Amino acid sequence: MPVQIGAQVHSFSDPTGLLSDCHRRIEMFLRSLASVGDVIDQPPSEETRRALETALRYFAEAAPKHTADEEESLFPRMRKMDDAEVHSALGKLDMLEEDHERVAPLHARVEQLGTEYLANGKLAKNDVEEFRNSVSQLLSMYQQHIKIEDELIFPVAARALSDDEKAAVALEMTSRRSLR
Repeated sequence: MPVQIGAQVHSFSDPTGLLSDCHRRIEMFLRSLASVGDVIDQPPSEETRRALETALRYFAEAAPKHTADEEESLFPRMRKMDDAEVHSALGKLDMLEEDHERVAPLHARVEQLGTEYLANGKLAKNDVEEFRNSVSQLLSMYQQHIKIEDELIFPVAARALSDDEKAAVALEMTSRRSLR
């Protein structure tokens, strides 16, 4: 069953393809947040309001499912594999999981400030700068994180996982999205 969770459409038979597609969506919503940051010192236009609401909703609802797909479905299976290529990539998994923890407070602060901006139509000057800085940090962190996953982890997993393991990851991803 093809599901679009990014710019491309992969089926659940290719769970690493779906995860990579999700990265395109993460990048798109980060760009939306950065664009909002460019004008957050002014009252929000309807376009700015929609962009911010959509990005905040994505990072609150969909992004945690992506993290769970990696940390609960993909990474544990990779850690159990006896494969030289996988073992070489495993050194990056702890760092990737730490990245997931480090972005959480940044996302929380962006959500708090974004919600305040939407409610009041403005932010205090120091909050404007904090919003911009938090988004900038998120952009920087995700850029490296996504690169490692798209260029190393996902290709290795796609080659090393058996069809049964891919199906199990896909089933778990489907369950998180209530698509069964």
